[in-house]
Amino acid sequence: MKRIDFRSNALPEGFYWFNPPASYRLGSGLTVVTRAETDFWQRTHYGFRRDDGHCLLTRVSGDFSIETETRYRPEAQYDQCGLMIRSDSNHWIKCSVEYENDSLSRLGSVVTNGGYSDWATQDLTCSPNTMRYRISKSAADFLIEYAAVGDRWRQMRIAHLNYGGGPLEIGLYACSPIGGNFECCFTYLNIGPGVPATPIEHE
Repeated sequence: MKRIDFRSNALPEGFYWFNPPASYRLGSGLTVVTRAETDFWQRTHYGFRRDDGHCLLTRVSGDFSIETETRYRPEAQYDQCGLMIRSDSNHWIKCSVEYENDSLSRLGSVVTNGGYSDWATQDLTCSPNTMRYRISKSAADFLIEYAAVGDRWRQMRIAHLNYGGGPLEIGLYACSPIGGNFECCFTYLNIGPGVPATPIEHE
């Protein structure tokens, strides 16, 4: 398991920005401030294509798990930060909480295959300011999980990525589809072996 706590003054070796944010700082975690009107989405339902959110990525091969904890102060609707798995602009996965208002947010994930995004969500009857996420890869299948800080891991979904195999870019992301200057902090990043899905018993 490789654990990164962002206490160095430099980005971790092997990591790089895809669409750098308005600003960032290292120390007690990685704090990111977003640029205005940044997003990740491809075509479905809305028709538009956006690939200009901010990602701190590294390239990996084979199976893995990636985990982070986010702390954030949303400013505008849809402000979000979480994990990103990326092959290219047409094949990627993200998971996060998307802010709606002070009494509602949406815990969700987007899986994009062949240039079309889906969006699976569940409503949260509050707007938390912390959340943990974990994505585990097994071949081309992905287990996506979340956990409130101090709580156990819970499954969000299992998904398939039709990306053709090979290395992937994985890491952290943040964006502000409507607003800007959204500040969020990633307190750590773990990259390690994959975590298998728990079998579901059917009656």
